[in-house]
Amino acid sequence: MREERSAGEGQADDGAGPGYRTVVAGLALGQILAWAILYYGFASLVLPMMRELGWAKATLMGAFTLALLVWGLVNYAVGAAIDRGHGRAVLTGGALLGALGCLCWAMARAPWMLYAAMGLVGAAAAMTLYDPAFAVLAKRYPSRYREAITWLTLVAGFASTLSFPALAALVHGLGWRATLLVLAGVLGLVVAPLHAWLLRAGTIARSTLRREGQAAGLTLHAALRTPAFWQLGLAFTILAFIGPGLWAHMLPALQAKGLSEAQAVSVLVWIGPAQVLGRFAYAWMGRGLSLHRLGVMVTVAMPLALLLFAAGGSLASLLLFAAVFGLANGLSTIVRGSLVPACFGHANIGRIGGALATLSLVAQAAAPVAIAGLLLALGGYVQVLLVLAALGAVGAIAFARVKPPQLGSP
Repeated sequence: MREERSAGEGQADDGAGPGYRTVVAGLALGQILAWAILYYGFASLVLPMMRELGWAKATLMGAFTLALLVWGLVNYAVGAAIDRGHGRAVLTGGALLGALGCLCWAMARAPWMLYAAMGLVGAAAAMTLYDPAFAVLAKRYPSRYREAITWLTLVAGFASTLSFPALAALVHGLGWRATLLVLAGVLGLVVAPLHAWLLRAGTIARSTLRREGQAAGLTLHAALRTPAFWQLGLAFTILAFIGPGLWAHMLPALQAKGLSEAQAVSVLVWIGPAQVLGRFAYAWMGRGLSLHRLGVMVTVAMPLALLLFAAGGSLASLLLFAAVFGLANGLSTIVRGSLVPACFGHANIGRIGGALATLSLVAQAAAPVAIAGLLLALGGYVQVLLVLAALGAVGAIAFARVKPPQLGSP
């Protein structure tokens, strides 16, 4: 990163509070911890929960689906609060709400208790994970938000890599209920104070936005009347449907191709590093690439990855799928976080980004069940992958049709 006090950053902090690099690094640390707990935590705890509680897998998965739905439904309100200048309260309060959700989760003895806890976890995710941090960075550093979002996602991309072994060790040593108490402590005693300290300076003033040549931006109502909003919404929603939905079916889909469980895992482990590698390459070499061109590359790469998966029979071809799929997933986060302010301006980035994220998260919540329905209807994973590839092609076409003049200056 460049020197801490470059154009725009001094006005954003008004001389008070941590500087640019400290804020980005601190928020990245908060993202690693929040993603590990609020998103990946459920996958790490579901098997020990199933063994102790004796509930059906569908009952447990329904709780996580509820969390995703709440996440999507709360997004707009979170974005509106950030637009009104409450980014610090949102991110700090989200960590505290997540701590409360983990405490309630640890005490769950009946399905309704688990569902109530996961509702709190979903709301906390909406207040902490990626989108609110993107909106805060876009408002505080309007001339550097693209760089900030790139570095934030690059560092936070290690959340899945680090969280699974760490949580497995905690569960092995403490049990899942005590592990949740530890996780509540991390959110309440580490992440919440960190957010409160990092964001104690105010957001950038509207006058500074004008001095830096950044348009105040469209209202949500105006954005909804533009083709760009719906084209981006369609593209991002399709990406959100394919990625998480395919994750839920990845292991059985690989085994259906004749791979052993060990071989299937050897394919899956390359997806995470490919995500990080894509973000790292973009951080160092992709700054001259327009956001629109990057987005076209990402939306085209996703159906290409699915075709590779459908056609692949050898371990080498499936490893190639994992690399392309991981690259597309990793870079799609940067595109989504950076393109919305570039396209619609900064003034109402929280509301507009929240509306787009709501569409994506509802699709993400429905994806595993919808893909399971496709599997029953079509009779095999190859057919499902071909349908998803066609859907991905629709998203790529929608994204490519977004007109560059509407994208603004990256």
